[in-house]
Amino acid sequence: MQQAQELKRGLTARHIRFMALGSAIGTGLFYGSASAIQMAGPAVLLAYLIGGAAVFMVMRALGEMAVHNPVAGSFGHYATTYLGPMAGFILGWTYAFEMVIVAIADVTAFGIYMGFWFPEVARWIWVLGIVFLIGGLNLCNVKVFGEMEFWLSLLKVGAIVAMILAGLGIMAFGFSQVGVDQPVGLSNLVEHGGFMPNGIGGVIASFAVVMFAFGGIEIIGVTAGEAKDPHRVIPKAINAVPLRILLFYVLTLFVLMCLYPWPQIGSQGSPFVQIFSNLGIGSAAAVLNVVVISAAVSAINSDIFGAGRMMYGLSQQGHAPRGFGKLSRHGVPWLTVVVMGCALLLGVLLNYLMPEDVFLLIASIATFATVWVWMMILVTQVAMRRSMTREQVAELKFPVPFWPYGPAMAIAFMLFIFGVLGYFPDSQPALVVGVVWVVFLVASYLLWCKPRAGRGEPVREPAELQR
Repeated sequence: MQQAQELKRGLTARHIRFMALGSAIGTGLFYGSASAIQMAGPAVLLAYLIGGAAVFMVMRALGEMAVHNPVAGSFGHYATTYLGPMAGFILGWTYAFEMVIVAIADVTAFGIYMGFWFPEVARWIWVLGIVFLIGGLNLCNVKVFGEMEFWLSLLKVGAIVAMILAGLGIMAFGFSQVGVDQPVGLSNLVEHGGFMPNGIGGVIASFAVVMFAFGGIEIIGVTAGEAKDPHRVIPKAINAVPLRILLFYVLTLFVLMCLYPWPQIGSQGSPFVQIFSNLGIGSAAAVLNVVVISAAVSAINSDIFGAGRMMYGLSQQGHAPRGFGKLSRHGVPWLTVVVMGCALLLGVLLNYLMPEDVFLLIASIATFATVWVWMMILVTQVAMRRSMTREQVAELKFPVPFWPYGPAMAIAFMLFIFGVLGYFPDSQPALVVGVVWVVFLVASYLLWCKPRAGRGEPVREPAELQR
């Protein structure tokens, strides 16, 4: 097979803008939101606002570094540069681990969604099929990936906007369906135990699921290595994050909880589909099921892309096997895609062995990995700033706002989330798995990478990317 030497800058502003939109609308919203609602009630809206503010600070920190130095490997490379090789090794591989875990959650959700139409078909069969389909698509040219994300994200965004408008219309003009007696309106936010029925403890507990919902949005930084004009398109994509959070999470869930009593929003399938189905709008439920399926496919697509590009960057730095740095003639790191596909077969196995419990367990583990990655991005940005002169800071094209208080508060919030995972029994196994993973990475670096450096084998810097 003819090998390309470098990643190709094949992602346009249109691709990255909609990848950024798509990364904010995935399994965490369409499926995981039901668990968060059960924990916090209507007050889950506060959790999404607070978590969203912290995520925006992470994205601005990442954006500052990505615009300053748009390279393959993204934050893994930045951590190596400003915190040291071990930090880059741990951050890069934890992000790849995060993408594997999130992808397993996404393929699991895909199997659950397909059960809406085909309840008699075993879930693991759907999971196996989607793993092979998305793996094949990711072996194509990066433009194929970008185009697929563009259309899937366009479908998701259009459906969310239509659902919000339909929900507001039902609330404003009433809704009458034979055999359906379901009150709708703002009263649903306060009549079932109040706005905060489980107290502040319920809101805090919901953060474990809420932060999972935002996971993957950092793919905007990973695209810097294949963006045609990263200095222009990345700031635009990141600055749109607050509006996306308000529209796609807060307003969407606000409308859903007004349409349907929150205690009855279960986790059997997507709450979006459940609500419209129980309102008697069968066609809307079927259409929404198409949308949530497309959202899951889009998320799996992004997961494989993000992990593959990170492992490519790790290989370029000598932190991963050299084979991960080999590109196909389409400019795609094909071995990383194959490895991700094999890792997702674990999702097939889990859905075969424990179909009822797999999603929440996987979501909690993904939350640990996600928050760890975000915290290290914030710490790396702080280290970069401290290494720069005042003149260099003044020349930054996309500086983080509210420096230094904003990043400091975001770091404190990430530490708080680790405390949440450790406090509540349901998420404690995820914290244990996360700690074991980090210890494993430290041991791997000390036993594998450091001895190689001691023998004089140089750590390779990423090659200059094609402009």
